[in-house]
Amino acid sequence: MLKIVVMVSGGGTNLQAIIDGIAKGDVKNAQIAGVISNNYGVYALERAAKAGIDSCVVSPKDFTDRENFNDALLAKVKEYSPDLIVLAGFLVVIPEKMIDEYENRIINIHPSLIPAFCGTGYYGLKVHEAALSRGVKITGATVHFVDKGTDTGPIIMQKAVEVKEGDTPEILQRRVMEEAEWKLLPAAINKIANEY
Repeated sequence: MLKIVVMVSGGGTNLQAIIDGIAKGDVKNAQIAGVISNNYGVYALERAAKAGIDSCVVSPKDFTDRENFNDALLAKVKEYSPDLIVLAGFLVVIPEKMIDEYENRIINIHPSLIPAFCGTGYYGLKVHEAALSRGVKITGATVHFVDKGTDTGPIIMQKAVEVKEGDTPEILQRRVMEEAEWKLLPAAINKIANEY
């Protein structure tokens, strides 16, 4: 059984996709051991509570410096003894020591077809704004392993999504979530749990 820690910063729609995937049997041999948020009061924590999943907050605001926060974050992750760490809209730079400790056991979902619109500064709506301003006809999402670069780790899965006439960043973001992210992330976890 693959033990997963899901790390979140906001609403937790990708977390919900994983919870639903496990409940429906689309994700086999996997369970969520815990959810860690870097923000208090986010809806992702309510989603975890409703699903009976242990959750906690490790916020940089509670620490005097980044080093102490990084140490606390790694300590909290270790408490769950995960086989896999899933970054599901986690908008914090992962400490290098965590990447060393969990090499090839941290995955991230990114709302573009890497290598397009990725790297430092590309997150959330900014990705979709960039795609629209560039005029691309196809965008999508990517699940990749996390390494010490920003969105540079090996790609596990990708799914393309059509950009439509009249799309706003918000409309495009929603379509990428519905058609790609919410399907890809559970599928990638299932693949890791059952094939690797």
